[in-house]
Amino acid sequence: MCEKLVLCMAVEQASSHRTMDFRRRLGQKRGMEWRRITYSLPWNIGLLTAGGLGIALAVQGAAVPHGFFTGGLSGLSLILYYLGQALSPGKWYFLLNIPIALAGWFFVSQRFILYTGYGMLATTFWLELFQKPFPIHEPLLAAIAGGVLLGGGVGLCLRSLGSSGGIDIIAVILHQRWGLRMGQVGLACNAVVFALGWLVLGDVDRLLYSLVMVFVSAQTIDSILGMFNQRKLVIVISDQHEAITRAILEDIHRGVTLLDGHGGYTGKRKQVLLTVVNTVQQKRLEEIIFSIDPEAFVIVENTLNVLGRGFSQRKVY
Repeated sequence: MCEKLVLCMAVEQASSHRTMDFRRRLGQKRGMEWRRITYSLPWNIGLLTAGGLGIALAVQGAAVPHGFFTGGLSGLSLILYYLGQALSPGKWYFLLNIPIALAGWFFVSQRFILYTGYGMLATTFWLELFQKPFPIHEPLLAAIAGGVLLGGGVGLCLRSLGSSGGIDIIAVILHQRWGLRMGQVGLACNAVVFALGWLVLGDVDRLLYSLVMVFVSAQTIDSILGMFNQRKLVIVISDQHEAITRAILEDIHRGVTLLDGHGGYTGKRKQVLLTVVNTVQQKRLEEIIFSIDPEAFVIVENTLNVLGRGFSQRKVY
């Protein structure tokens, strides 16, 4: 009887391992297929085209009618346009991009600059084509709407293997070399443009509305860039760590790292569980943990980005 029981347990364990291995291979295959799509030409051209449209809608629909400047090279283009109107904002934008694009050619990659060249042309095309202002009369609402559109457009471009040009190229260079967040880099560069705009145009109200627009834009950029990469880092301290570990592996299908720890007050040794899940799996994980151990201590942290097998892969421009 005992031998049959042991045999049944061994068969069940082997079957569980085969199921987990199959699901792991299936997840890896799906990840490779998704990576192939995101590196394809149609996907990147589509993102850059849609992103350029968003930038043009923000500039021509919200910024120009209210006299805002958007920051970055597009903001500098608007300042030059307000000063003399010798060239349209789209033409100024394209001309100012040329030296920065050359820097990207040497510091990022040729593929990045070729995609960025298309992004610059697409943005310039939409800026020249779209000339109709939005029917928004309240400046604050126009600044918020313009910020969402601008951030959405820039974020879509940065989700590709290129960018829309300008400050985006500088942001990619600094992000790759020092890990600086792209939205923060854009915000810092925009501060310089705003200082110039205030000195040249001298309108504090327009400056403040423009700052609102760019702040909303920076938040939107970071949200779009982290939309598919943000995960939850979960730390669990429990006396039932073995059962919880098994449940995470078999039910959530996520890996678990066990850390040795001991209580600072009690001095009791404990196993600390560390795992990473997405936002959909978080609620299910909490239910599993507290159904096994109602006294478990759980810490959930937001992560900026998670790179590795089963999650995102490092993007190579």
